[in-house]
Amino acid sequence: QVQLVESGGGLVQAGGSLRLSCVASGRTRSAMAWFRRAPGKDHEFVAAISWSAGLTRYADSVKGRFTISNDNARNTVYLQMNSLQPEDTAVYYCAARIARTGVLPPRARNDYDFWGQGTQVTVSS
Repeated sequence: QVQLVESGGGLVQAGGSLRLSCVASGRTRSAMAWFRRAPGKDHEFVAAISWSAGLTRYADSVKGRFTISNDNARNTVYLQMNSLQPEDTAVYYCAARIARTGVLPPRARNDYDFWGQGTQVTVSS
């Protein structure tokens, strides 16, 4: 089992920044990711990182604005979000994968085994 606890969400004006954190405990993870779900929409991939190598991948919609990183000593993955826009408003979920990955971390929702409870991010215009 893996337990994931997210924090850092909130309300911010367009153009502002937030940093989300996700503390993981339990089994070793091969990759971790952030997904988001806006009202009335499906889960959307945001960013992922391979736990050991630190390789990353991003959705096109956030590339250049968001940065995913991890701190192995703290078992924490971060999502630094800059230049936030109203369309970034969503509940953001942290996810962990146990099975081995390829060179890059996966981006499909079904490739992740454990999920956090989510943290709300609201961007006002």
